[in-house]
Amino acid sequence: MIFHQITGKATALSAISLALLFMAAPASAHCDSLDGPVVKAARQALDTGNVNRVLIWVKHTDEAQIKDAFRKASAVRQLNPSAKELADNYFFETLVRVHRAGEGAPYTGIKPTGQDLGPAVTAGDKALETGSVEPLAKLLTQAVHKSVDGQFKEVIEKKNYKTDDVAAGQAYVKAYVEYIHSVERIYEATASPAHGHLEEPAAAAHQH
Repeated sequence: MIFHQITGKATALSAISLALLFMAAPASAHCDSLDGPVVKAARQALDTGNVNRVLIWVKHTDEAQIKDAFRKASAVRQLNPSAKELADNYFFETLVRVHRAGEGAPYTGIKPTGQDLGPAVTAGDKALETGSVEPLAKLLTQAVHKSVDGQFKEVIEKKNYKTDDVAAGQAYVKAYVEYIHSVERIYEATASPAHGHLEEPAAAAHQH
């Protein structure tokens, strides 16, 4: 009986080791960091033995995969401190990878702690912690005003070009198109909530 338990844990350890070989490189989102919400949930799940703490971060169809990874990690982490670290990292990697896949985002690894998430993400999390959205709304309003005001002034400055100065006219058109695209993207972003993870900027839909 004891032999089978040890063999089972050794097999799980081997599976975890192989999986980690294919999971590396920096990631590109808030949920990909070691101090992000997904890994925090993973730590809590492993420490309490309750996998339900992480199932909320994956799709229903991916629950079985996460439960299997959780079972393997829970078994291996009991062997010794080194095995615990290996098992925990394996589970973190698996959970984040499956979470991102469920959101249609690529997975390239987990970021270390202390990453600069930028003022928006930091303010967004802070708003949820404090229960007050006012500081976040103020930050976003100021950012939008600064961006639109700068582009608006640039368009105004280039607007009164001489008809025969084609180069100046082209500079105006360039500034105008960028300004309109920015206004359009800002409006669309506020009109409908974002889903999943941020993607690379696509070509502007508004054409001139």
